[in-house]
Amino acid sequence: MTDEPVRKDSEIRRLSSSMGCGHKDDKASLASSQIASFSPQPHRPPSAPASKEVWKKGGRMFSILLAVHLALLACTLVSSGAFEKIAVHDYDVFFLLTVLMLIVITWIIFYLANTSRYPDAIPCRDSHAGPIWLRGGLILFAIFSLVMDVFKIGYYSSFYSCLSAIKIIYPIVQAIFVVVQTYFLWMSAKDCVHVHLNVTRCGLMLTLTTNLAVWMSAVTDESVHKAHSKFRKNVTEELFRWLLKVGMRSSSADECNCNSQICQVFNNGYFWLYPFNIEYSLFASAMVYVMWKNVGRFIDHHSHHIHRLKFRLFQRTFFVGIVLGLIILVSGLGVLILYEVQINSSTESSKKSQALSMYYIFNIVCLGLMSLVCIGGSVIYRFDKRDMDRHKNPTRTLDVALLMGSALGQYAISYYSIVAIVASTPRDAVSALNLTYALLMIAQHTFQNIFIIEGLHRQPPKEDHRRDSHQKDLYGLTFANINAVSLRVPDSGSTLGSTTASGAEGIHPSDFIRSLTAPKMNWRRKLLREISMFLLLSNIILWIMPAFGARPQFDNDTELNFYGDSMWPAIVDICLPFGIFYRMHAVASLLEVYIMS
Repeated sequence: MTDEPVRKDSEIRRLSSSMGCGHKDDKASLASSQIASFSPQPHRPPSAPASKEVWKKGGRMFSILLAVHLALLACTLVSSGAFEKIAVHDYDVFFLLTVLMLIVITWIIFYLANTSRYPDAIPCRDSHAGPIWLRGGLILFAIFSLVMDVFKIGYYSSFYSCLSAIKIIYPIVQAIFVVVQTYFLWMSAKDCVHVHLNVTRCGLMLTLTTNLAVWMSAVTDESVHKAHSKFRKNVTEELFRWLLKVGMRSSSADECNCNSQICQVFNNGYFWLYPFNIEYSLFASAMVYVMWKNVGRFIDHHSHHIHRLKFRLFQRTFFVGIVLGLIILVSGLGVLILYEVQINSSTESSKKSQALSMYYIFNIVCLGLMSLVCIGGSVIYRFDKRDMDRHKNPTRTLDVALLMGSALGQYAISYYSIVAIVASTPRDAVSALNLTYALLMIAQHTFQNIFIIEGLHRQPPKEDHRRDSHQKDLYGLTFANINAVSLRVPDSGSTLGSTTASGAEGIHPSDFIRSLTAPKMNWRRKLLREISMFLLLSNIILWIMPAFGARPQFDNDTELNFYGDSMWPAIVDICLPFGIFYRMHAVASLLEVYIMS
């Protein structure tokens, strides 16, 4: 009976306060309740700006269509410029690439200016994108690309009177493009941009397409140069000039005289530096793609864990992986030098077979060890107690896609070799070694991909889960035998005096407790680090050998006789660049696995 009138009075008071007739306290309580009702999610600050972009997939689709059309146009011009009978010259390709690079340079300047002008342009950054080792590798390749451009400028300047001006303008613009893009990726690789979303997506896709077009042009130019070098060894100069006129594409510089010593140095130098420029374009394309995925993205800092890992090369290791990897690396360099000397200087078939046998034996041993080590690493992962990282990570998704996609190039070459060797007769020792090499190449790529992908999906090492519960119990305890003085850890976490009795600096309690509760590295993690370092160094030498001329696919007659002089070189020229890129990308991924172990 007494509760009902009280309830009615409170209802009347709330009604009157909502109509503006109540007391100030009632108005204040109503205002606070309204504010609380409109802001019940304190942990979702980024959700409001997300509604500004009405159709995210539409902006992405438009930028993808732009990239596809530009890529097809560039691919058409580059492939057409590789043949003499098609009325597309190399300076037409250089003109298109120069225009694309100038547009990209302009857009990068526009991007940097706009993101610096708007304070809320980049509300968050992706900690996984653009790791320091990837950006460091990009700078290394950029330096060699700049040296290559200097050699190109010096080479084309030696006979500028008989060349088109675009042949000299192109390396100058490319050098500026490399400098601007490297600075852009170093500074902005982690950005999650939230201004000019569609313009940013189109600009990033234009940058990606330009890098791929430069990559296609470099691969084609290098393949044509190696084809010319092979023909020059087997035919006279007069016959080579006749072949150029009949149908084999030549660079316009081949029609000019390069008789001076400095001109020859520039000519040979920039072709030796092409592998670095090729890798630079692919590295930049991968980083730009991650930036494109992060446009308009909000990162939940509660689920997006930031792991600040330290790279300790000479700590927590047995040095077994480093020593074995260095042995493989040095031995591979020796094999590469001997192979190049014997193949290029001698025309005897016995010397050629000896060089091929040496090359295949080294690779069989190396690939066999790598396969066994990868299998052992995968077995160790079965006993690893770390959880799988299932958070959204565009960088890791791209790494896995590039590993699986680029491995297809070497798979194709290996399967073509297997079919040619099995179907050909007679079979000699070199054919048996070649068959074993092809089979081990397939096995090694498969096992290494499994090991790397599983390592990338493991969470980095963290402290024991029980540490959080036990750490609180450590406060208030007395620790003896520390600088011969009893230490009392206070609740406030203040420092323990400025100096000790011996004159040393004071010890912070949090640092001391962290050192006591830090987990020890177990044997599984140590073995994984040894495996990662061995695979990293082995992949480096397997990248160096084909990138700098050791290509037995062109020197072994089995595949050439089976598929013909036109089909087999085309297969190798298309697939081998992907295999070379696979090795360098595997090096970057294995470095990440090493640091996360």
